[in-house]
Amino acid sequence: MAAGAAPTSYPADGGLAAKIQPFVDKGTIPGAVLLVADKDKILDMETVGYSDYDKKIPMHQDDLFMLCSITKMWTAVGLMTLVEEGKVGLDDPVEKYLPGFKNQVVVTKDDPTPHPVKHPVTVRQVLSHTAGLNGAGRRGIYTTAVADANDVGKRPLQWEPGTAYQYSEGPLVAGAIIEVVSGMPYPQFIQKRILDPLGMTDSTFWPTAEQAPHLPITGKWNAADNRLEDLHQNDWYIQHPDKCGLVPLRVLSQLNLDMIPSYANHYARPDGGLFCTAADITKFGQMLLNGGTYHGKQILTSASVKEMSTVQTGEMFPNKAEGYGLCTFVQRLPESDGPAVGSFGHRGARRLSFWIDPADGLILAFLDQTWDIRNDLQTALNVAFFRSAIAKYGKQSSPQSATAAK
Repeated sequence: MAAGAAPTSYPADGGLAAKIQPFVDKGTIPGAVLLVADKDKILDMETVGYSDYDKKIPMHQDDLFMLCSITKMWTAVGLMTLVEEGKVGLDDPVEKYLPGFKNQVVVTKDDPTPHPVKHPVTVRQVLSHTAGLNGAGRRGIYTTAVADANDVGKRPLQWEPGTAYQYSEGPLVAGAIIEVVSGMPYPQFIQKRILDPLGMTDSTFWPTAEQAPHLPITGKWNAADNRLEDLHQNDWYIQHPDKCGLVPLRVLSQLNLDMIPSYANHYARPDGGLFCTAADITKFGQMLLNGGTYHGKQILTSASVKEMSTVQTGEMFPNKAEGYGLCTFVQRLPESDGPAVGSFGHRGARRLSFWIDPADGLILAFLDQTWDIRNDLQTALNVAFFRSAIAKYGKQSSPQSATAAK
């Protein structure tokens, strides 16, 4: 929440929290903010459970969530603005912008002898996870996305570019291309091109001490004690705050120690570093649902939004119901636990979901901070939220709406 600003109250009468409350009661999740919006306004924003499970502090509408991989969508939008300006081509070779990608070789399980790539990795392939990148075991302290991505590029590829899909650090590479072409650090570019024009005043890559109390603490299942509990990492640093540098203790307790140099170097990962409130993520979603425009401000053209939300992976599907676009999962087939066919969005590592559903005219966000959930419980949670939200607020022409209403 912006300094000195009073919290805004949003409609919260859709009955969604009641559908999710059993998952809090059973210890599946500590809590969540549930968001449903259309292209013009927030229709429903409900809270359930706790932002601090151990202390039983309730979740609030203005809590600030670590979006994890949902950040990739901001990176894709940023890069597409440069594509529209003619400064980047989606089918350009990445080596045109990043020297670490020159002279790449492929090393596969079937052929462990390094051999040159047949075709260089392209911008489109890093955005769609089809580049064959291999960042396994890579750790380092980086000051820019360019330095980080060049390190990725120097590693042998796992397959020929464009021949397979595997979730990777490709969007990090896209963020580095933004830095090279724009001449400014990735977070500064995202701030100037997206956050500021959309009025996303509570979004940040580096939560401050003032914002830290609004960060929900991640819940993790303690198998030994058969209960959910708050996750606290880096205990030694928490006991020695003078070693934490600029990082608020509540932030560092939730994240890896690389947050210390990230704060010090003002470095933000383009594939997972953004923090955002439900109100702010709504603005980003409304821009996409409106074909790239928000309250008269054009961030992208509708053609670019369509490119982002079009399956780029051919028959190389991430799973049976989805394809992958440009930093977006795209719903290909009807699923009981997802939005309508043609919807696009992303999920984050701490179990968050964010979807743009053009068929129903909705933006749907399930914002929580949970370390892990069993697959069957995740499916049940998705069904409870998506089906209830679409049944109440979706267009009647949607097949999911009709099914969910039964």
